[in-house]
Amino acid sequence: MKQVEVQIMSQTYLLACPVDGEEALREAVAKVDAAMCRIRDAGKVKARDRIAVLAALNIAFDASHRDPSLAFRNSSFGTAEGGDTPTADAAPALSAEADEALRRLIARIDGALAADDRLL
Repeated sequence: MKQVEVQIMSQTYLLACPVDGEEALREAVAKVDAAMCRIRDAGKVKARDRIAVLAALNIAFDASHRDPSLAFRNSSFGTAEGGDTPTADAAPALSAEADEALRRLIARIDGALAADDRLL
């Protein structure tokens, strides 16, 4: 393992990564930084922790669109009866349900955070 210094929203972090994983880590950091800066620059949210949560949700939402098997992987949505393995024939319908559930969740979070002007 090696340590890599990165910046996210102008704050420096020292992160550990495998010796051959620095490029992938830097790509992930760039994605997180861009997502957090977009949220910050929109002006609705000011607290870093809330910005980080929204960025994480946006990144997870985007990832689930690219690979539907990532959506709700550890939940009962789209799984075989009682199991934790998604069923192949449930995936298309589930993807639409998961998509709508994520959209509603993000909209609720955005709405709750929009009025919060007491944040640092």
